[in-house]
Amino acid sequence: MAQNAPIQHPEVNFSEEGPIRHLHLGSIWVQGSMYLDDPLRLVHEYIQRMMAWMLFMDPAGIPRRQAMQLGLGAGSLTKFCSQSVGMQTTAIEHNPQVLQACRGWFKLPTDNARMRVVLADAALEIRQPQWLGAIDALQVDLYDDEAAAPVLDSPEFYADCRNLLTPDGCMTVNLFGRSSSFDQSVAKMAAAFGPDALWAFKPTREGNTVVLAQRTPVNPGRALMLERADAIQRAWGLPAAKWVRGLTPVALRS
Repeated sequence: MAQNAPIQHPEVNFSEEGPIRHLHLGSIWVQGSMYLDDPLRLVHEYIQRMMAWMLFMDPAGIPRRQAMQLGLGAGSLTKFCSQSVGMQTTAIEHNPQVLQACRGWFKLPTDNARMRVVLADAALEIRQPQWLGAIDALQVDLYDDEAAAPVLDSPEFYADCRNLLTPDGCMTVNLFGRSSSFDQSVAKMAAAFGPDALWAFKPTREGNTVVLAQRTPVNPGRALMLERADAIQRAWGLPAAKWVRGLTPVALRS
């Protein structure tokens, strides 16, 4: 009986640009970055925006929440959620070389009481019963070595993501790539979450668009969001006031 061929993962390497170290998967595309002198600080604007779910929760209670990342990248969000914010944090990563690189080059700690990395196929792992209804902040950033389009981008996948969330939980997704279609991806999210559950930023200069989806659609209103933004900035140094100005409900195109 023939055995299944081993999974061929892309080669993992890094480059340095002044004070910043970048992670690559065998190509020029940057899969994550870290300030060498400040490993917990979030480098890229889109990565900072992946934390915008904070605007939809009481900041005082956020450290007691649970976060999950689908795709480890350079470990930026996993480190920030677990170490800077103090959340219970789990990352799902398919490529063991990425995990080794994060621990060797990007200051990711070994698994501990607050943080762990699960080596698994995200599409399968998120269907495990222990995750259902348990995650408050789900951050999805799944790209291969070509960074052409999300690896997982279907209504079924987004429905599984929704099933992970607590009633007031949120998902943030990075959409980027030469062949990806923002409208198509948003339509798939709307099919899973509902058309009133989606918010989005305009693309960054690099072309990353962060979309936010709520398990339960709620608009806190600008005044409350600004109040929360102030608390977020003071507690964690994130540019949350800019998020309030830039994050708007998604208007689906017919």
